[in-house]
Amino acid sequence: MVDGLRARRFCPWCGAPLCEPEGARQDCTGCGQPYYHNAKPCVAVLAQDGAGRVLLARRAVEPGRGLWDLPGGFCDPDETPEDAVRREFREETGAEVEPLAFLGHVVDRYGDDGDHTLNAVYVVRISAGTPAPDDDVAELAWFAPDELPPPDAFAFANTVEALTRWRSWKD
Repeated sequence: MVDGLRARRFCPWCGAPLCEPEGARQDCTGCGQPYYHNAKPCVAVLAQDGAGRVLLARRAVEPGRGLWDLPGGFCDPDETPEDAVRREFREETGAEVEPLAFLGHVVDRYGDDGDHTLNAVYVVRISAGTPAPDDDVAELAWFAPDELPPPDAFAFANTVEALTRWRSWKD
């Protein structure tokens, strides 16, 4: 069994019970269809301003309500990560962005017992509008690289890793 995997009980296709996990796979006892515990694709958006600061969002919802995060979220079906970057940033801030650089992928969990995530990290420039909190964001604030909140002030480990990569990329 995969470390930290939360087994599913029922088949999403026919509703029959699922077998015990074998690695990241559970077979259905009814229709035989395998269920795979794949990481969910997500995007993390590092918007920087002309002063070299990064925009952080305080979460208004669980998991991590009240903690800092990067704007971003889950990719929709048939959506490229670059399109998800534009959509998520617009939904959470009302502003438009264009990707500048891809900083890689970071694996994580969506909450302590949530789904595994595969976060595609992008540096962007704001192309239109002024960011303001919207959707599931309580507050937005700009931070210089040497004034970031401490790691325990962030909702997800992938955000801390993304910011570490950003600081190295900027130098």
